[in-house]
Amino acid sequence: MQYNITKWARKAFNTPSLHESRWPWVDYLKGIAILLVVYRHVFIGIERNGIAIPQPLVYANMIFFSFRMPLFFMLSGLFISRSLAKRSPGDLVAVKFDKLMYPYFIWSFIQVTLQILVPYSSIISGDNTYVNADRTIKDYLYILYNPIKIDQFWYFPALFISAIIFLVIKKKIRLPDWAHLTSALIIYFVAPTLTGISILSDWMHFYLYFVVGDILSRAFLKDSTYRLFVRNIMIIIVLPLFLITQFYYLNYPISRIERLPIVFTGCLLMVIIAFRLQQKNILCFLRTLGYHSIYIYVMHVIASAFIRIVLTKFLHLYNPVLLLVSGIVFGIVLPIVVYNLLLKKYGWFLFSYQKPKSVEIRSEKPLATTI
Repeated sequence: MQYNITKWARKAFNTPSLHESRWPWVDYLKGIAILLVVYRHVFIGIERNGIAIPQPLVYANMIFFSFRMPLFFMLSGLFISRSLAKRSPGDLVAVKFDKLMYPYFIWSFIQVTLQILVPYSSIISGDNTYVNADRTIKDYLYILYNPIKIDQFWYFPALFISAIIFLVIKKKIRLPDWAHLTSALIIYFVAPTLTGISILSDWMHFYLYFVVGDILSRAFLKDSTYRLFVRNIMIIIVLPLFLITQFYYLNYPISRIERLPIVFTGCLLMVIIAFRLQQKNILCFLRTLGYHSIYIYVMHVIASAFIRIVLTKFLHLYNPVLLLVSGIVFGIVLPIVVYNLLLKKYGWFLFSYQKPKSVEIRSEKPLATTI
C-alpha cells in the first residue's frame, strides 16, 4: 500500500524532475515567483467576494506585488541569449509561439468560457455570484487586443512580444548592451501613455526587466556568483535594503523611477534566497512548483475559484485565512496533479500544437523554462 502511494505521488508530482536541472536555484526562484502569483490572485478572489482580509495579509500582497512579475521577466531574460545561441531567430520565434501564445489562446478561451457559463448554471440555485468576473461574449475580443482584461493571461503575449523585440534589437539592429538598456528604459517610461491598449503597454512595462535579465545572465549563471551569493554577508546587506525600500513603498506614493530600486532589491533578495535554498537543499517542493510553473499559471485561477466556491457557497465558511490557504494549496497542487496524471498524456494539445514524442515520466525539457 505504501509503495503504491509513493509511486502515485512520484507520478503525480513528477519528482524525477528534481534531478534534472543544471541550476536548481532557477527552479527555486520560479517556484517562489509562481507561489507569489497564486497568493495575489487568490487574495483578489477573496477580496472581490467582499470578505474582510486581515491587514498583515494585505501588506503581504502589496509587498509581493512590488516585484513578482518583474522577477518572472528577468528569469525569462536570463536564458534568452542561450536559446538564441542554440536556434536560429526563426526557430526561436516558432518555439516561443508554441510555448507562450498557443497556450495563451487555448487557456484564456477556456477561462472566459467558464466565467460566462458558470453564472448561468447557478440560476437554479438562485445565486449567480459563483464567479467574480462579469463576462460577456465580447470578452473573447479582449484576447486579441486587450489581454490585461483576461485576468492573469496578459503575461503570455507580453513575454512573447518582449522576446520578439529582443530578437530584433539583438540580431537586426545589434545594439550594444548599454544602448539596449537605455532603449528599454525609454520604453519603460513611455509605457503609461499606451495603457489603454494593453497588447502594447504590457510588454513595454516589463521589457526593461527582460533586458536586465539577459545582461545579468553573464554573471548569474557562473559558479563564482553562486559562491558569492550564498555568503552570509549578502543577506546581511540586502535584507535591510529590502525592508527599507518596502517601507517606503507601503507608506508613500512612488514614481516610476522610484519603483526601480524597489523592484530590483526585491528580486535580488529572492535570488539570494534561491541560492541559499539550493546550498542547503531544503524546501524542494518549491523546485517542483518551479518546474511546473506554466501549468500552475494557466490553471490556478480555475482551481482556486473552485475551492473558494465550495467553501463559501456550500459549506458557508468565510474565514479569510482559511480561504487564502486553501486557495493557494488547491491553486498549486491541483494543476500539477491534473497535468501529470491526465493532461500530459491526454491533454498535451492544451499546451502545444506539437505532440510530444513520449508521455512517460522521463528527462524532458519542461514548458516551465519559458515562465
